[in-house]
Amino acid sequence: MKITVFGAGGWGTALAATLAQQHKQVWLYARNVDLVSSMRQERCNQRYLPGVLLPDSIQITADAAAAVKDAAMLVLATPSQGVRQAARQIASLLSPECKLISVAKGLETDSCLRMSEVLIQEIPALSGRLAVLSGPNHAEEVGRKIPSAAVVASVDRELTEQVQDVLMTDYFRIYTNHDVAGVELAGALKNIIALAAGIADGLGFGDNTRAALMTRGLTEMARLGAACGAEAATFSGLAGLGDLIATCTSPHSRNRRAGLAIAAGRSI
Repeated sequence: MKITVFGAGGWGTALAATLAQQHKQVWLYARNVDLVSSMRQERCNQRYLPGVLLPDSIQITADAAAAVKDAAMLVLATPSQGVRQAARQIASLLSPECKLISVAKGLETDSCLRMSEVLIQEIPALSGRLAVLSGPNHAEEVGRKIPSAAVVASVDRELTEQVQDVLMTDYFRIYTNHDVAGVELAGALKNIIALAAGIADGLGFGDNTRAALMTRGLTEMARLGAACGAEAATFSGLAGLGDLIATCTSPHSRNRRAGLAIAAGRSI
């Protein structure tokens, strides 16, 4: 089947490369024509994921209609604040049977909606055909086939199992969950704790401080999640604790790096 990754940032590119390990019809869409041209020529996304080669089987395009047409599954990998615009762009292009996997982490700035809520608001027909993917997954590592794990959540158990089967490789393990709200909120809220961890590290505090922030931060994340209808147990899994560890401690983490910069006196 044809699988399209819509968005060629680091994470979208890493997922396209992962999908191409076992699927022959993988398309990667980028809106930037120059980026598409360079990726086609170099078989690498030097801008967002340098050093990771893209298999020749991946079709790279700046034509949204061509990318989405006849896709059986679409992985929406645009930044969280661009999800609504992307949804409007693809709404009339999706086939009635196409399954959509949202991999963006965050809450929409103006509405505070989760990404799945934004998508259902813009494309009501997606209800029942929508899943979300989250977890401790730095694109730099998944792209290099470093052993990693993620969690996929949907109200439809059959869909989570289908996504699990489609994405699973010998280095990228997928677990399933039914708590969509919990998986999405965990992926968004851990960013706040990671900013704090970066600030603490930048101020010269130690492991004790970071451990306290992460542990008590996780408790607050779970309490807020439960108040928003999520299951507290979800925050102890890959989407919560797993992603929190990776985001608070890794040099790949943009949120931690931002915290370090704030502590050094740079403006937000």
